[in-house]
Amino acid sequence: MVPHTCHVQVHNEHGKVSVFASRLAMTTHLLTTLQNPRMRLLCLAAAGLIYLTIITVGNVPGARADIGAYAPGAVLHSIAYAVLAALWFNGSRGTPLARACKAVLAIAAMGAGDEYVQSFFPYRGASVHDWAVDVSAAIVASSVMALLAARATVGVRR
Repeated sequence: MVPHTCHVQVHNEHGKVSVFASRLAMTTHLLTTLQNPRMRLLCLAAAGLIYLTIITVGNVPGARADIGAYAPGAVLHSIAYAVLAALWFNGSRGTPLARACKAVLAIAAMGAGDEYVQSFFPYRGASVHDWAVDVSAAIVASSVMALLAARATVGVRR
């Protein structure tokens, strides 16, 4: 059973809680909370819902051009698929490395699916570049999540 609360305080030589230690405690608490089985399921459901929204809204005629006025496609892909990777990471079980690998593989499949669907619309097109941006964003986001999870695990064991 994963505890719902986690209190970690590391005092420096002056008896004060260090900023690093308090950030580590917050990260540990967040990651512990996210490992609750219900939260894992919610993260995976949110990833699926966001992905379906991307597929649906992204293929509405003119919608991509309207959104593109605010940010270039690479930025939109990076943000969207980094969020999906973070959600997939939090929804997965296993070691931080295994969870990161699962997230990257899931995003690679989702990104390929997105590009495949786009190939059917005359006003859209499939792009290997967009897929590469999706996977790159997933690698970065999953790596950061894995490092945070590994650091939080080490912090709890101290």
